[in-house]
Amino acid sequence: MRRVLKAFLAVGMAAGLTACATAKPPAAPNTEGPLSKVRIGVGGINKVIYMPAMLTERLDYFKAEGLEVELSDEQNGVNQENEMLAGHLEGVVGFMDHAYTLQLKGKCVQSVVQFANTPLEKVMLSSKEASTVKTMADLKGKKVGFTSKGSSTNALINSLMAKAGVKESEFTGVAAGAGSTFIASIENGGITAGITTPPTSTTLLDKKTATTLVDLSTVDSTKQALGGLYPASSLYMPCEWVKAHPRESQKLANAFVKTLQYIAGHSAEDIAAKMPADYAGGNQQLYVASIKETKAGFTADGVIDADGARNVVEVLAAGNPDVASNKAQINVDKGYTTEFVTKVPKA
Repeated sequence: MRRVLKAFLAVGMAAGLTACATAKPPAAPNTEGPLSKVRIGVGGINKVIYMPAMLTERLDYFKAEGLEVELSDEQNGVNQENEMLAGHLEGVVGFMDHAYTLQLKGKCVQSVVQFANTPLEKVMLSSKEASTVKTMADLKGKKVGFTSKGSSTNALINSLMAKAGVKESEFTGVAAGAGSTFIASIENGGITAGITTPPTSTTLLDKKTATTLVDLSTVDSTKQALGGLYPASSLYMPCEWVKAHPRESQKLANAFVKTLQYIAGHSAEDIAAKMPADYAGGNQQLYVASIKETKAGFTADGVIDADGARNVVEVLAAGNPDVASNKAQINVDKGYTTEFVTKVPKA
């Protein structure tokens, strides 16, 4: 039996050594040959805060870089993130704060191009409640909306409420979606207030059915509400993919930064004219107004604000117990890269 056992172990060890010897090494960076196709999910492709995604396609900047890019739409950014982690997408246009919550799950993703260093969002309050609700603290015991459970807007609402001294258990969070579903929730009393983006916020203001309770669209108002900048809208991608595809990553940065420069150098009317007609929802004037409301908030170079990135973790910790208890484990610098945007040719 001992001889048989020794022979069995010897065969097992030999097989293990053979397997180690033939195991495939990590994929080498794609530095020559055809460029890889890039599938990018957008957490609401008609939202103005994610406008650079479709605008880049409409301006043919992807094609100019020799890239084949496929954009897909999903109002729920969490779904797009899950699709990326499952390998069905190479990147997501969404809030870069996911890079930090995913680190706690052992996943590495990073912002490759930063579209904005503020959320470009607003907390909208039903006009019916404007006489009694003056601050976030006044929303205690009320229904407060965000896009979807686990979304960046969910995290922002929790953080804003926590900063106002209101625990998550002391208000009712409601997944109110975006666009028409969010508007209906505000107007029908489904929520007292909620966080959303243009053109949804612009529509509510135009209809006078809601007012702005907290403005997270400008630098000054974001600093006042969140204690600093809060880099949000971005192209974020798995770290491994970025490392293995330096050419594609650089070309994506080239295309998107060129678009950001276009936004900075053109009127809201010019930009709206380049976008799909149905994005205006039948009201071109209102759509132009929503771009005017937002365009100054986009970066012109795709570079993230480093202090803002650190503040993202602090803000998340205020409203997310998991982040609060594991904050020391988060590597802020690992959540983004400026390697590619700093190499984009100057316009």
